[in-house]
Amino acid sequence: MSGYTAIEKIVSKSQASGVNIRAGSFIDVCPKHVMTHDNSSAVIAKFEDLGFSSIADPKQPVIAIDHDIQNYTPENLGKYAKIQTFAKQHGLMYYPPGRGIAHQIMIEEGFVKPGTVVVGSDSHSNMYGALAALGTPIVRTDAASVWATGKFWWRVPRQVRVSLTGKLPEGATGKDVILTLCRIFYSGEVLNAAVEFAGDGIESLSVDDRITIANMSTEWGALAALFPFDHRLRSWLNNRPDIFPRDEVRDLWDEHQSLMSDPDAHFETELELDLGSICPHVTGPNSVWRSRPAVEIETETVAIDKAYLMSCVNGRLSDLQAAGKILGKERPVAKGVELYIAGASHLVEQQARSDGTWQRLLDAGAIPLPSGCGACIGLGAGTLEPGEVGISATNRNYEGRMGACDAACYLASPEVVAESAARGVIAAPSGAKAAKPRYSCRHHQQESNDSGTIRLIEGFPRSLRAHTIVLTRDNIDTDGIYGKEVTYRDDITLADQGRHVLLNYDSAFHERDVDGAILVAGRNFGSGSSREQAATALRSAGIAAVIAHSISATYQRNAFNNGLIVIESPEVSSMLLETVGVQQRTVFGPRVQIDFEASEITLGDRRVFFSPLSTVAQRLIVAGGLENELRSKALQSRSHATGVMV
Repeated sequence: MSGYTAIEKIVSKSQASGVNIRAGSFIDVCPKHVMTHDNSSAVIAKFEDLGFSSIADPKQPVIAIDHDIQNYTPENLGKYAKIQTFAKQHGLMYYPPGRGIAHQIMIEEGFVKPGTVVVGSDSHSNMYGALAALGTPIVRTDAASVWATGKFWWRVPRQVRVSLTGKLPEGATGKDVILTLCRIFYSGEVLNAAVEFAGDGIESLSVDDRITIANMSTEWGALAALFPFDHRLRSWLNNRPDIFPRDEVRDLWDEHQSLMSDPDAHFETELELDLGSICPHVTGPNSVWRSRPAVEIETETVAIDKAYLMSCVNGRLSDLQAAGKILGKERPVAKGVELYIAGASHLVEQQARSDGTWQRLLDAGAIPLPSGCGACIGLGAGTLEPGEVGISATNRNYEGRMGACDAACYLASPEVVAESAARGVIAAPSGAKAAKPRYSCRHHQQESNDSGTIRLIEGFPRSLRAHTIVLTRDNIDTDGIYGKEVTYRDDITLADQGRHVLLNYDSAFHERDVDGAILVAGRNFGSGSSREQAATALRSAGIAAVIAHSISATYQRNAFNNGLIVIESPEVSSMLLETVGVQQRTVFGPRVQIDFEASEITLGDRRVFFSPLSTVAQRLIVAGGLENELRSKALQSRSHATGVMV
């Protein structure tokens, strides 16, 4: 048997299951911390409804308000007040609106430490891997579970190693590294995997570069992204003695030596990228998979209306400083262009003010926004209007993500964004050149046969037969499934969520008769944010199950945690897409039958096997979701405590 990866070791140290940890294992994990933000109000509602009277470990939760902080309506302010009151009552760590983006706060305040598991009810929790911690997203119901029990269920993902060699050339950044990785490895190489970065090139990457790469590994499709605890990270930690005392850093360093991957650890896939072959890139419009050198798109003279320098991926001091070297009073933002800036935290903004960077950007014509998510998620000032073109240093440019669905959004590094803002068109920084990435890919996937009759637990359906609704596009993200306009509205009940489902993908979807249908989709269904309504809204609309070519692991968690059956079947997805064509976004398809006991799907005269649903998934489906399961446990706990049957 092969040795263990660093990720398997870190998880093993934090598990509550007491089982041998390998990729594919279902375990209970006790994280060091769990972060929630504006969605804390929904988590509170779930927690209180479960019947638990106290937080299992008040030191675990960290609440930081950051998403809709420019919304001053009585309803939103009331929601924030409720969250703050709850945090005070239970003695939880709380950071108010304006303090900064939650992920940045988690790092600034020392909640993320090498060798620990730190999770967040937000898809960009991968970011914590930059500090050699296992950071991974969970969903709202999981967060309520951690509050109530101190743990959550997790399936250890497949392991992928990414070796970075060489050194970044002048002008290239960590943002260009991750945009290039999205460009060259776009066929699911890291989808739902835990990625371990290795190689001699890492030493040349700043911690900020690593944070950027780990953060956007989410858009690449990974479930976690771990960088090593090397001398550069150790120096970075030692330079923050108020947060990381030297003796603690030394102890963490000593402990981490046993947490490195064994020489014979098994990685399903090994990728390699030469950092010396990276150049400034631009991705888009409206897709992280379409990426090319900035100098190439510059020749097309793509005029822009807005530019953005902000977010948890590129809103740190080094990012603002990079833009400040390009922009200033002597080289202002081009006429007709709006450049919006925000620090990833209030501390970052203070640092930028202290060294003159902030004022330099204001002198260039930049428009400041409060430290928070804001325009990155299409909320607050500066969002893209219909028909506008924007270039952004944020992490997502999905259709409708940063504003209107018919706007065009590109992603790039702070340097490219600043240069583009100065010239009024998408442009490469001075001296940038095109380069052809040098890379390789090796697979070590082991043969497996998941087909065959399996044991279904009591109460789980043996089969399901229904007509299909086929979504003909790949990479349908959670913004498309349940839009930002309704995600943070607590007044929309579960019964009403179905009326808002898939409107950013197909505005006429709610007019279709989908009750009882099986939804069929293409690759990477449910990518993007961890918003729970992207799963519950489908149930609300009457969708009985989802079959897709591939499904985001975070979306699968949301689905199973809320009693929605999801199945990956590349064959069925491909067959139905070939049958209905792709001229329309949504098409009624033929009837299919799912035999859960035989793990097969019947379509006409074709039978296709799929991986059996795990016992954990079955258990959650039968219970009607994790909340019902936890509620039952709470009742049992009270029964044992009082001796009264309930």
